[in-house]
Amino acid sequence: MTKPARTLLLGALAYALVLLMTLGSPLQAKPAAVEIPEPARPAFTASPPSLDRATSMVVAGSYEVATVRILGIPTLMVASPVMGNGNGMANSSEAETGPDAERRAQVIEGNLRLLYNPAALCSNSERWAEWTLLRVLGASDPACDGGLPDGVRAASDDLNVMVRQLPNGAVILEATVPERPQPLPLLTVTFADTTLNGTTALELGQRWQERLQGRLRYARQALLPQNMRQRLMLCLLVMGLVLLLTAGTFWLWRRNLLAIARLKAQASAPATAPAVAVTRGLRLRLFEALSFVLLVLVLLQVMAVVALALMAIPGGVPLALEVLLQPALVGIKVLVFAFIALLGRALVSFLLDQWATSGRVPADELARRDQRHHSLERIFQRLVDLACIAIAAGWVVMGIPGVRETSASFLLAGGAVLGGLAIVFQGLLRDFAAGLAVLLEDRYAIGDWIEIGDIEGDVVDLSVLSTQLRCLDQRVAVIQNGAFDRVMNHTKIRSGKLVELLLSHRTADINAVLAAIAEELHALGRDPFWGPQLLAAPFLRGVTATGPLGITVSMLITTQAGQQWACSRELQRRLLDRLQRERIPLASPAPALVSG
Repeated sequence: MTKPARTLLLGALAYALVLLMTLGSPLQAKPAAVEIPEPARPAFTASPPSLDRATSMVVAGSYEVATVRILGIPTLMVASPVMGNGNGMANSSEAETGPDAERRAQVIEGNLRLLYNPAALCSNSERWAEWTLLRVLGASDPACDGGLPDGVRAASDDLNVMVRQLPNGAVILEATVPERPQPLPLLTVTFADTTLNGTTALELGQRWQERLQGRLRYARQALLPQNMRQRLMLCLLVMGLVLLLTAGTFWLWRRNLLAIARLKAQASAPATAPAVAVTRGLRLRLFEALSFVLLVLVLLQVMAVVALALMAIPGGVPLALEVLLQPALVGIKVLVFAFIALLGRALVSFLLDQWATSGRVPADELARRDQRHHSLERIFQRLVDLACIAIAAGWVVMGIPGVRETSASFLLAGGAVLGGLAIVFQGLLRDFAAGLAVLLEDRYAIGDWIEIGDIEGDVVDLSVLSTQLRCLDQRVAVIQNGAFDRVMNHTKIRSGKLVELLLSHRTADINAVLAAIAEELHALGRDPFWGPQLLAAPFLRGVTATGPLGITVSMLITTQAGQQWACSRELQRRLLDRLQRERIPLASPAPALVSG
């Protein structure tokens, strides 16, 4: 076994040991309040939520409905009228003053936990401190018991749930257990419960009585110490087997990576035959696909280990199943948005193709529109991918248990955090806005030769954040779109070049020289190779400057986009050859003065 596999196995065993030590000590929490019926209406008291519940409240018509769970599994659906709905229901005084459904579910769950998993009133340190004090005082009345005996150790068949109707007509459910001298009130069947279920309070109470009794007995049986040990040992055994399988899969993944490295090294070497190169390429793609599959298996097996660890905790089975289902749901969501992205990219390409081939575009701008089409297609496809990734990520996050129930205050805090991040990353927002302006105004496109400050080069990539230029020395310059406000485009639609000659003052006949230059310009325009690359006949501007070094004669050539440098070099070669044949002197530097 390789060293990474051994490290993974040892880490998993250490995690299991920590889990075992954690389960050995009871979780500390405050006890739940009891829902005790009163002659007029039931009174409800606040109770902290339990670790085995995730109460979520929904609105069903005129009622709020919440779930009551035992060991994390839904057992009852309790209801309460929507506050202030003004429906004028008779015998529904709780519509004005009663608690909402979620508060009722919390209280009822607290009552149920007193029968199978009562909360500890004191921490371990407080219990030890009280035990020491009782030994010093010689007393035997611990306050930490608080009248909450440990019912988990009692037999499950001794628990009975009864339905009782009070003189005022209210129906309550009570539980009797050997460790409690008096019945424990569990819940009151309210008018909202009966209306939502379409039955009477007594019939609904009898239905709930049978369901609660069976599930409470099962919870007491499952939480017996011997059953908890068996459950823990079974989970640890299965976790060990899954970890061994994970270590084996991880080892295969590492071996596959080494095989991919060898195949890439072989592919870089010259192949003896084309068939060998094709075979190597197919094997490389096959091993890369296998590497992805093995990596996914490792991640799924790790999630299975986490799910097994959650199953060892009472009430953790629903959460464990949720953890196991999350990868499948995430995969489905990713596939859905991958398909949407594919359709979006195809739609963008179709629309841009129609735009580029529009018949209303002037003939001299067709080449430019085709060049711009390439840039727009690449950027808009990236934006489609980015939007799909962002929406898919939000969908995946919203599917995480507990996120959809996040309070509005938390969402407002998240909005404030996003606002702060927008201030921190305002440079990126500025670059994004500048990139959109570059696209919409067609300042440059991929393939243009542009000049930004003292950097010039060929645009090889254009995004909404930055521009990449390939300079003459083949270095790539990455420039943020918001970092400049002036750009010079040498190849937009057409190109031009100003060619200058510096003639000597010893030139005898300047008119003859200009005539010879005009002939060469005319010959360049009639050349079958160079003529089609010129958009206009070369223009002789004449003498544009005189100075101590010589006489400056300038010419202007207008070419197709990007052809100005080649045409300029050809023109200068022809002019130099003509001047040498005509013995027309070019300017030369002044002789250096020699001091005697």
